[in-house]
Amino acid sequence: MSLTINSLFSTVLPNLVGAAADEKATNPILSFLPLVLIFAAMYFLLLRPQRKRQKETANLQTSIAEGDEVVLNSGIYGWVSAVEDDWLWIEIAEKVEVRVAKGSVSRKVSASSKPAE
Repeated sequence: MSLTINSLFSTVLPNLVGAAADEKATNPILSFLPLVLIFAAMYFLLLRPQRKRQKETANLQTSIAEGDEVVLNSGIYGWVSAVEDDWLWIEIAEKVEVRVAKGSVSRKVSASSKPAE
């Protein structure tokens, strides 16, 4: 009887261990799941907000008109006195105008005309 038990352990036990090892083997698709999750997180945390800011900046640059009060990236406040293709003429003081690129405008302060002189 001991021979049959030994033969049972020598033939059945390795098959059970092998079957358990096969069950523990992961699906190759599941191994890519962390990479997909990382990409999705990067999209929602980095890429999507950046594209939103780019669209807002493009809308701001196209909506600038004469008479708008704007703030430049350098912190200079002024009124738009003329709009050219990619350039703006900004009046920063009485009879003082500077030419700046549209991309240097940080934000609009108001859309009202400049104060009476």
